[in-house]
Amino acid sequence: MNARWIELGDGVFTRRYEELDLSTGLVLGEQRCLVVDTRGDAEQGAELAAAVRGITPLPWTVVLTHDHFDHAYGVPAFLPCDVWAHPACWAELVRADRAARAGLPVTDRVELDLGGRPVVLAHPGVAHSPGDVVVHVPDADVLFAGDLLEHVPGGTYSAESFGSDTALDAWPAALERLAAFGATTVVPGHGEPAGPDLVESCREGLLALRGLRRKVRAGELTEEQAVAHSPLPADVTLAALTKPPA
Repeated sequence: MNARWIELGDGVFTRRYEELDLSTGLVLGEQRCLVVDTRGDAEQGAELAAAVRGITPLPWTVVLTHDHFDHAYGVPAFLPCDVWAHPACWAELVRADRAARAGLPVTDRVELDLGGRPVVLAHPGVAHSPGDVVVHVPDADVLFAGDLLEHVPGGTYSAESFGSDTALDAWPAALERLAAFGATTVVPGHGEPAGPDLVESCREGLLALRGLRRKVRAGELTEEQAVAHSPLPADVTLAALTKPPA
């Protein structure tokens, strides 16, 4: 396991993993810290918890950016503590027997005080999953975006970005809401931190995929032609083309 901390601002970190090119987060206040996502199982969660303890002894609160296993299934390693997530995320974790019950809900916008440091948790709308949540640290101009954004070699998304619960039609609008935070550093769920241009490049890519899918469904393009016209790799394009309108 290869992992490293990157300090993004005073007391704001991302922990980067070679496995799945995953990014998690840590935000320090004066009284407590906030852990952003928990990795993929109890063992991975325990590794992250130990790594957090290597930086701070502060009591922690956890926020889950969405319910997918690589971001959420490590949460037992942090319990007992407050855990925030969208109700759709909680519903899926309970259904998958990864949570005994729902925790604290983020239905729209929640502001947490970590002690001298406010942090905003927000649901920008259904997009990568029904229950996406982003984390904005205003005084550091950092936004943890979960899998609403990816920053992968050769493109802005991977084929795995487009799962059975993805809403491609609504996703670009969610990214407009991310851009409104005006963060100078954005942390994607997979890939290295980047500047605000990543939000727009991801949005443009999604708009292109959405337009190509519409043309394929209307019979104006074949899938092969759509792939040829796409700004994203073939496997990514084909994954998006199979998504039903939502």
